[in-house]
Amino acid sequence: MLTQLTTMIPRNNETSGSGKLVLGICILLAAITWLVFGQTLGHEFINYDDREYVSENAEVTKGLTLPGIAWAFTHVHSSNWHPLTTISHMLDCQLHGLKAGGHHCTNVVLHMLAVVLLFLVLREMTGGPSRTGNIWRSAFVAAVFAIHPLHVESVAWVAERKDVLSGVFFMLTLAAYLRYVRRPSVASYLLVALVFALGLMSKPMLVTLPFVLLLLDYWPLGRFRAQASATSSPTSLHWLDRRSIQWRLILEKFPLLLLSAASCMATLVAQRQSMSSIENLPLPPRVINALLNCSIYIYQMFWPSRLAVFYPYPAGPLSAWLLASALTLLSVITVGAFMLRKECPYFITGWLWYLGMLVPVIGIIQVGIQARGDRYTYLPHIGLYLLVTWAIADLLVSWRHRREILTIGAVTTIIVLARCAWVQTSYWKNSELLWSHTLAVTSGNATAHRDLGTVLLKRGQLDDAIFHFQASLKIRPDVSRGRYDRDNARSHYHLGYALDQKGLLSEAISHYRKAVELWPDNADSEYILGMALSQQGHIDEAIACLQKSLEIAPRSPATLNSLAWALSTCSDAQLRNGSRAIELAEQANQLSGGKNPVFIRTLAAAYAESGRFNDAIDAAQRASQLAAAKGEAALASQLRMDIDLYRMNFPRR
Repeated sequence: MLTQLTTMIPRNNETSGSGKLVLGICILLAAITWLVFGQTLGHEFINYDDREYVSENAEVTKGLTLPGIAWAFTHVHSSNWHPLTTISHMLDCQLHGLKAGGHHCTNVVLHMLAVVLLFLVLREMTGGPSRTGNIWRSAFVAAVFAIHPLHVESVAWVAERKDVLSGVFFMLTLAAYLRYVRRPSVASYLLVALVFALGLMSKPMLVTLPFVLLLLDYWPLGRFRAQASATSSPTSLHWLDRRSIQWRLILEKFPLLLLSAASCMATLVAQRQSMSSIENLPLPPRVINALLNCSIYIYQMFWPSRLAVFYPYPAGPLSAWLLASALTLLSVITVGAFMLRKECPYFITGWLWYLGMLVPVIGIIQVGIQARGDRYTYLPHIGLYLLVTWAIADLLVSWRHRREILTIGAVTTIIVLARCAWVQTSYWKNSELLWSHTLAVTSGNATAHRDLGTVLLKRGQLDDAIFHFQASLKIRPDVSRGRYDRDNARSHYHLGYALDQKGLLSEAISHYRKAVELWPDNADSEYILGMALSQQGHIDEAIACLQKSLEIAPRSPATLNSLAWALSTCSDAQLRNGSRAIELAEQANQLSGGKNPVFIRTLAAAYAESGRFNDAIDAAQRASQLAAAKGEAALASQLRMDIDLYRMNFPRR
């Protein structure tokens, strides 16, 4: 692979001007990438997937370890199996800890590599024997890929590491395939398969890459024509012979298709819990939405405005006029691509590249509740960039001052796109900016209201947070169990917490109960409902909730401690269980490192309930010393009162 890459850079025996030009273009592409995305080094993690993927993922934050690598290959991560992406996050945590700037830097570096590799590969594929014929077209395609506003999401979002990492392996697969085409061998083919497999383990969206390779066989590699001329002239070649050539090229991709099939199976297994049920999203609306998205992505390529991190699924019936327009546009382009396949072969390659790479993410198999995503255009749009760039260059071939017109147009386009992308990237500085912008450019966005509400809740702006949680639930009312309910469960959970903080405990409990109903296997919802019920004096219900939470998350120190406290101190003798409380409290202290005075106090209460008062006094005294050392005067005072009780052989009830 390194050998192949080095051959893409002109050597001294090539024209010195060409070598300097290629190097200069590579430097310029890297520079504009950093110009737009360098600002992300000062950005934060956001509260949408970044926590699950990195900042609050216990396995990832441990850094790069052999057990962690094994975990990445054997476990599903946030409903995805992409072990190389997970390992890259682990490596970032090893190098940068939880400093978000380091994680953002890795994204920018990977995107920059993908940009430069795209330029070098396109130059090699389309440049002809001299490898210089289409250098400026290749450079322009790479530049647009580098700074298009639709790609901001893939680069500026830490959780979308899978996009930029798979993008690098995508380009490396193209480079390896070009090497195989020029010098066919088993070793060359195995290299293609290896790099492709690494790409699939970064993001399974690459499953249609073998189809892209077949398109490249048609143009620009010309393998259909090349293999035909080996037996006879193109004009005399029988259609059966041509069909045989096509089948040979298809069969050549069969091992790669097997890798794609394996990746599809792994993805379906990993995402089975995230897929919306048929009752929630029937097939016809998904197909209609997919057709609309194909057209919307084209529109956004030319007019990338009002971009958002989350686009809500359209509510109500879709406009028949919009659907008819989308179908007409897609049909006209498809028919035109086939009609022009001989005169303008880049047209059909670019168009089918776009459609083919969108298939895994277009929404026919719906995962989540978003209508579309900017990140899904990261690699598919390269096909459209190729199509448009080569078409414009060919259309202007007979124009006077053609070079000047193309140069001014290209520079202007890059400047405008770079400016738009820089502004779009600035919205990713933190969660509040991101969700505020999303609400400004979309409507009926329950997810944006919910996640902005969580930001405000964390900041203590309770009234504003409550407003956004209520708005989220109003937009998306509760439905039958499924992906929708898990999202609504979060809104109920956070709304309940905000009401709890305002002292509205009864209202809070009603929302906690709804969260548990909608997401019955969520340990946090069961835990917080149990704690709220305990405050209301419903100890039996509280214990039941805490036990359920512990069944879901058996190694949660907070749940172990709270359940142990309830079993040690409740007034109902039928509910108290001193021996069980000791077992739970000891686990909580062991998991927390034995330095938490609250947990040690619970252990002391459990000892006292079991009649082990000397052990209770020792534990309470140790907890009191730790509380005093931490400046927790109120807790230290409570512990002194506990000690007085234990000295009189009274348990803490």
